[in-house]
Amino acid sequence: MFHKKNAAFVFIFITVLIDVIGLGIIIPVMPALIMELIGSGLSDASLYAGWITFVYASTQFVFAPIIGAMSDRFGRRPVLLLSMLGFGLDYILLGFAPTIIWLFIGRFLSGVTGASYTTASAYIADVSPPEKRAQNFGLIGAAFGLGFIIGPVAGGILGEYGSRVPFFAAAGLSLVNVLYGYFVLPESLPEDQRRAFDWKRANPFGSLKQLFRYKKIAGLVGVFFLVYVANHATQSTWTYFTMEKFKWTELTVGLSLGVVGISVVIVQGGLTRFIIPKIGSNRTVYVGLLMYFFGFLGFAFAGQGWMMFAIIAPFCMGGLSTPALQGIISNEVPQNAQGELQGGLTSLISFSAIFGPPMMTNLFGFFTSEAAPFRFPGAPFFLAAILVLAAILWATRSLSVKEKMVTMDD
Repeated sequence: MFHKKNAAFVFIFITVLIDVIGLGIIIPVMPALIMELIGSGLSDASLYAGWITFVYASTQFVFAPIIGAMSDRFGRRPVLLLSMLGFGLDYILLGFAPTIIWLFIGRFLSGVTGASYTTASAYIADVSPPEKRAQNFGLIGAAFGLGFIIGPVAGGILGEYGSRVPFFAAAGLSLVNVLYGYFVLPESLPEDQRRAFDWKRANPFGSLKQLFRYKKIAGLVGVFFLVYVANHATQSTWTYFTMEKFKWTELTVGLSLGVVGISVVIVQGGLTRFIIPKIGSNRTVYVGLLMYFFGFLGFAFAGQGWMMFAIIAPFCMGGLSTPALQGIISNEVPQNAQGELQGGLTSLISFSAIFGPPMMTNLFGFFTSEAAPFRFPGAPFFLAAILVLAAILWATRSLSVKEKMVTMDD
């Protein structure tokens, strides 16, 4: 049993890793492709990027709970394979996109099948004892981090040969991942622990409603949401911000995201497995949120490019908070509802991405335009710091309430 679980962790780690490498490859060249298709500059391209993400997130918001419920009914393995296949076909479509509308269509299709995070999280929950879930969720974060070491750097290098080349490389990786999963990935949810599919629960609003059934974690779900909204300042505007303020090239952007990836791997792949057992999940949440707060402020007011590199490491320490939060939340839900839970959390993440990227990119676009009362490219990061401060206050209240409820139950 021990060896099977270890093997399962390796399988899911590699599956997520290859997915994220494919995603990371296209990040440095997306601005160039959008500018090519719209015939305009970086500021306008950032606005289109926000709306493209909006389409992807809206679609995933609707479909994530359906995918999560299907993984509870049919198992994790087939859902993961369909997700990988969807990503591969999406990248091929994006690579051939003749007009900007095709980028929107491609992101829509990707949102329908983009279930790797949902199902991977449910997979981890299946094979982890409750006391180990928070650390093991960190493995997914580590896969994301390692993927962002390899992906953006490779994307920056491949982008030198054309803005579309990285998309075909990403498609190849995703389709290889389908083959890998088909032959190697085992099923994690036994048939006797599966549950019937219910359309009333397998929709975004029903799924979100299920999240709030568990009173001990309702507030923490809100904290989880605020953290993801804040992080769209980095995810949506990093490339545009650094190119605009510091005149970085695609290669420099790729290298910077590689440094982000290294930091995330160290934090979520290593430090979470040491810090969470040492100080507990609750304190880990506080430490992570504080590091996010100071990191966002640092990015907002960085005056030179090297400062961005210097701030990356402490900022990525904020990543301690999400697996700790996810572990606390997961431990309050039975095993046969983990797919539904992770689908609900993914819907929440997608809901944050419905308005987060447009909000952040429009904020960046406004404060880099001539209409702005003053020039402040770091405005999205400053807003993110405010949102994290609100998350800290909410977490303080929610964790204290949860501890009181646990005491009363005892």
